[in-house]
Amino acid sequence: MSDKSIFIFGASRGLGLGLAKEFLARGWNVVASERSTSDDLHALECEALRIVTADVTDPASYADLGFGNGELDALFVNAGISGARHQSSEQATADEVAEVMMTNAFGPVRAAKTLLPAVKDGGTLGFMTSLMGSIADSSGGYELYRSSKAALNMLAKGVAEQDAGPRNIATLALHPGWVKTDMGGPQAPLTIEESVSGLADVIENASGGFRYADYKGEDIPF
Repeated sequence: MSDKSIFIFGASRGLGLGLAKEFLARGWNVVASERSTSDDLHALECEALRIVTADVTDPASYADLGFGNGELDALFVNAGISGARHQSSEQATADEVAEVMMTNAFGPVRAAKTLLPAVKDGGTLGFMTSLMGSIADSSGGYELYRSSKAALNMLAKGVAEQDAGPRNIATLALHPGWVKTDMGGPQAPLTIEESVSGLADVIENASGGFRYADYKGEDIPF
């Protein structure tokens, strides 16, 4: 059993659940969060797994999860919704913009800043982002989702510069690829297992600074 530990924020299903499985298989101690009871997550219960309840949009839910300073080797924040079905800046209401921005960008970064003392100096902080957050790569469309992930990338870079960097904590904004999940759909080319194996490699091998990269460890242009 490894003495390494990771907190995966948002592990009840899909990629978060897959990451919990992957890190357990690699011998890590895993703390995994759910918003409501996930039978799939609880099916993994073992000595190396601790399950907590937290919601990335509710700071009170993660304010006191019982972590000691420097207890974690890694913190990975996995949260995301696609947003309103129309995805249009012309049709978007203030509530629709607020929901996608708070869930995909400001919520995850606020959670990371709150929990960062639990990550040891020289550890790793990761966020689940998307290639669709790349301005350089953008073809337009999916305006709500794209803008929320671009905002997450900007905020993550700020955390890297101001909060994580001074403690030599590596900060990762990771694109999982197009994956067969509820959001990715059945036509996606990647399985959850293929994606999380690559993501875990990138997390395990991270060192210092900020990277916006994919599950294969290849850098993505901002």
